Amino acid sequence: MKLIVQIPVLNEAESIARVLADIPRDIPGIDIVEALIIDDGCTDDTIAVALAHGADHVVRHTSRKGLATAYQTGIDAALRLGADIIVNTDGDNQYPGYEIPRLVAPILAGQADMVIGDRQIESNAHFPPLKKVLQTVGSGVVRWASGTNVPDTVSGFRALSREAALRTFVTSDFSYTVENLIQAGKRRLTIQTVPISTNPVRRASRLHTGNWNFIKRQASTIVRTYTAYEPLKTFTYIALPFLITGLVFLGRALYVYLMRRLVDNFPQDNAQSLAVGSTALILGFIIFLIGLLADRIGGTRRLIEEVLYRVRSQEIAELAWRREMQERLDRLEQQLMENQEPRTKSLSE
Repeated sequence: MKLIVQIPVLNEAESIARVLADIPRDIPGIDIVEALIIDDGCTDDTIAVALAHGADHVVRHTSRKGLATAYQTGIDAALRLGADIIVNTDGDNQYPGYEIPRLVAPILAGQADMVIGDRQIESNAHFPPLKKVLQTVGSGVVRWASGTNVPDTVSGFRALSREAALRTFVTSDFSYTVENLIQAGKRRLTIQTVPISTNPVRRASRLHTGNWNFIKRQASTIVRTYTAYEPLKTFTYIALPFLITGLVFLGRALYVYLMRRLVDNFPQDNAQSLAVGSTALILGFIIFLIGLLADRIGGTRRLIEEVLYRVRSQEIAELAWRREMQERLDRLEQQLMENQEPRTKSLSE
């Protein structure tokens, strides 16, 4: 069983040594623990420090691509390196490495596909009051959108089984946390949470420029991801007010029409109600048809995702087979060399 801890970094020279030092290398149920650094365009000596303090692998972006892309790059690299479990943590030392055994325990026990570390925001002293409120409200929205029960939906401290990692395809250019969770929820992966402690972060976030920027960008990610997986439901929600408005106004127009037939000189007119009701009803119907079309496109997207999943699975299986064959060849070569040594010695004598 191989565990790879992936760490996306951007100029984390001051903290990366502590992050690597905290990663436990001996975990019950795990045979190999390795650290993978994803260099998202570092301009300082982060990578040199990481290599000097125990990093096993490094993958590099030629320029800054963003946290979401770095996360996906790490997932792909870890799978190619033969990871059975992947843990994602941050390079700013927010998440203590000693929590990793607890994080991977449900996966080792076969009880979860994904485990997310719950920072217990409401009682966490490292979070200011405004951030606690925003995180709590935002997590509630994401829980509704994903159909999951994760208290801390934007926690980057998470563990994935190989199966969950193979089905992870991040398309956002901002952050992976929300999109990854909504994907997992819609794909019916088993998700658990583990309460964790956190370390104080001594620098400002490099992901966003402030609370409003964070809310705006996460909201757009939620809308896009939810719409991608629930297009018919989304467009039905949008069409419903128009359909109801159209039916109300057309009902009033029908009422006025009947009253004018029954009552002489009935004072009201139904022209405006008829125009508004017809327009609203047509708009609602068109929006609903767009939802049906998007739902059919969504079916095609699901087929593409399944094809991509099988291609990735085949690629990883082929790489594993090649590693196994290379190891056998190395062992065979070593045995041949050991067998030749006594013969050479005997001939020389």
